[in-house]
Amino acid sequence: MPRDGSVLCCPVCGAPLTREVRTLRCPAGHSYDLAKEGYVNLLPANYRHSASPGDDREMVAARTRFLDGGWYAPLREKLCALAEKVCGPDPVLLDAGCGEGYYTAALCETLRRHGGRTAGADLSKAAARKAAKRCADAEIAVSSVYRLPVPTASVDLLVNCFSPLAAEEFARVLKPGGHFLYVVPGPKHLWELKSVLYDAPYENEEKREEYPGFHLVGVEPVETSFTLYDAESIQALFHMTPYTWKTPKNGAGRLAQLQELAVTAQFRIHEYRRE
Repeated sequence: MPRDGSVLCCPVCGAPLTREVRTLRCPAGHSYDLAKEGYVNLLPANYRHSASPGDDREMVAARTRFLDGGWYAPLREKLCALAEKVCGPDPVLLDAGCGEGYYTAALCETLRRHGGRTAGADLSKAAARKAAKRCADAEIAVSSVYRLPVPTASVDLLVNCFSPLAAEEFARVLKPGGHFLYVVPGPKHLWELKSVLYDAPYENEEKREEYPGFHLVGVEPVETSFTLYDAESIQALFHMTPYTWKTPKNGAGRLAQLQELAVTAQFRIHEYRRE
C-alpha cells in the first residue's frame, strides 16, 4: 500500500481514511488494521454472507498459476493501452473485482507514469492477499463491488474484468466524464475447453448494453490463441472459470485425461463514459 494518502474511505461513515503506521483511520475514529501483506479489510459484517466470501484459496491459486503463464497478456496489454488513452494527468483508477491483481499490477504501473494512484477491491480475502503482494504500489481492500469503500465522484477510470457488474455503484464512484472498462467473454471464449466439458456447448451471447448514467463509447475485441502442453495448466484454466462449479462429472473426467489443449480466448472490452 502506498505511503501517501488513500483513495479509500470508511465503509461505515464514508469519511476519508488516513494512514497511521499499520492502520487506516477516519475522523470519526473508525479504524482498520492493515494485514501483514498490505491489504485492508473494509467489508462490513452485514455484507459477509459466509465465513469466507468470494473465491476460495484454491481458485485464486489456479488463476494465479494460469495468468502468470502469460496466456492472457494480450488482454492486459489492451487494457493498459486504453487506460493511457482515456486518462489525463494524476488519474485515480479502481479495479472493482481485482482478483489476485494480474491486471491491477499492470494498470498501476501504467498510471504511475502519469502520476496516477490505483486501488483494487475484491470480496475474496485470499485474492486480496495475493493482489497486495503483487501490487505494492496499489491500495487493496476486501470489499463488495456493490458497496465500494471509495468516495462519490472520486475515480477517473474503473475497470471490471470478469467480475460482478454493479452499474449503479460504479456510476456513483466515477467522476463525470470518467471511464469504465468492462471486460466480458466473447461468443466463442474458451470454445475448445467447453467442447470437452459439455456434450452440446453453446456460444456466449453478444450484448451491447446501455446502463443508466453511462454512454457506451464502443466495444474493443481482443482475441488470442495458445496451446497448453500439460495437464496442470489445463486444470489451472478450468479451475479459474465458473465451469468448475457446474460441469458434469463425465465432462470433467474427459478434461482430466488431456495432456494438451489448443485454446481460443476471446474477450470484449466495453468502454463507457460517465455522463
